Amino acid sequence: MDSPFHRYSEGKDLSELPLDSLANLKCVVARVEPTATRAIDSLPFKPGDIRGKALLVQTSWDRHWRTDQYFESFPHLTGRLAQWLLDAGVALVGIDSHNIDCTDGGERPVHSTLLGADIPIVEHLCGLGNVPEHGAKFFAVPVKVKGFGTFPVRAFAAVEG
Repeated sequence: MDSPFHRYSEGKDLSELPLDSLANLKCVVARVEPTATRAIDSLPFKPGDIRGKALLVQTSWDRHWRTDQYFESFPHLTGRLAQWLLDAGVALVGIDSHNIDCTDGGERPVHSTLLGADIPIVEHLCGLGNVPEHGAKFFAVPVKVKGFGTFPVRAFAAVEG
């Protein structure tokens, strides 16, 4: 879980994140098929589909967990998509890869855009194939500790029905 303090010294730390921004969030799962490029620049949703919801991006990269490949050439979102998500009113964004940003250089446009708008980020998700595209609730609650911008969480989706 990354809070705004992870990127911005004046941003909210983990203790300042409202519980309702991390728990019991309606969620939408974007299933992204592997392509020739690692960069994910668009998703098959309209803004109203994700407004106020947790968006979880399933790339199936979690299949490489606990291997060296997990940290190399992983899929990531682009700054353009992060801006679209912000404008659409997304509440939280998660991904099943090593990082939501490309780490080839020092830029972190997705972290900067989302965390700058108080939108938490959850990386290293697994098992998103078991979560329906619509109809689940997402939970990713870190310990309430001051001065921390990132911390492991036990994230899960509760499937209704």
